Amino acid sequence: MRDFLSYDPAEFDPAKFDQVLSHPDPVKRAQMSVRRELPKRFYNAATAEPRDGGFAVLLDGRQVKTPSRRALVAPTLAAAELIAAEWAAQGERIDPAVMPASRIANSIIDGVADNPEPVAAEIVKYSGTDLICYRADSPARLVERQSAAWDPVLDWVEERLGARFLIGEGVVHVAQEPEALAAVARCLDGADAWRLGCLQVMTTLTGSALLSLMVADAALDPEAAWLAAHIDEDWTVEHWGEDAEATSRRAFRKAEFLAAVTMLRG
Repeated sequence: MRDFLSYDPAEFDPAKFDQVLSHPDPVKRAQMSVRRELPKRFYNAATAEPRDGGFAVLLDGRQVKTPSRRALVAPTLAAAELIAAEWAAQGERIDPAVMPASRIANSIIDGVADNPEPVAAEIVKYSGTDLICYRADSPARLVERQSAAWDPVLDWVEERLGARFLIGEGVVHVAQEPEALAAVARCLDGADAWRLGCLQVMTTLTGSALLSLMVADAALDPEAAWLAAHIDEDWTVEHWGEDAEATSRRAFRKAEFLAAVTMLRG
């Protein structure tokens, strides 16, 4: 990252580190980290402390900055401690592939804070084609699994947001009522950049804005939500076997999902 602190250029290439840390695909980040020589660890301690109306992340007492040279200040101690823990967990070299909270924080501060409306609009758009509204028509066991995990989410949405979402079978588009999408938009009204940024990450990783909103409201356990978002994938694994690359990608994505949940609910 540019201007985290004062670095020795021979030890740290900020442009390369930015590129790896900001890549949207967690598996690609890991692959890029392997291909590139990772920067050496240049600090002893990573901590979080109150500062600038929030909680700053410090390396040996010096404040971490984002790629856009803004102070990395989180709104909650839990979020700042999670980011600091990522820095503290680094070994001899800094591996951005295992720093999902840091990437999310940078994205929020540099990319969401100044222009939150498009992020809210994207979440609403996701709800229009939400994963849990597209059901299998067979086999019966898969249909049962989807219903058991997804119907309670739709019930919660109807009760909590006053929105009734329609469901369909297969991949044929289900046009949701404008009133349902408007209800999701109202739920996001007044949300700060951190809430929107974390919700966007959760929604993108699960394919479901409705699942993500339920988790954000502490009405659904994050682990249960993650499993609910992968019912189809798990069904395929059970019947056709596991793919190593897909398993690796899922592990990275889950780490990012849980980091977003912690920073949102912390």
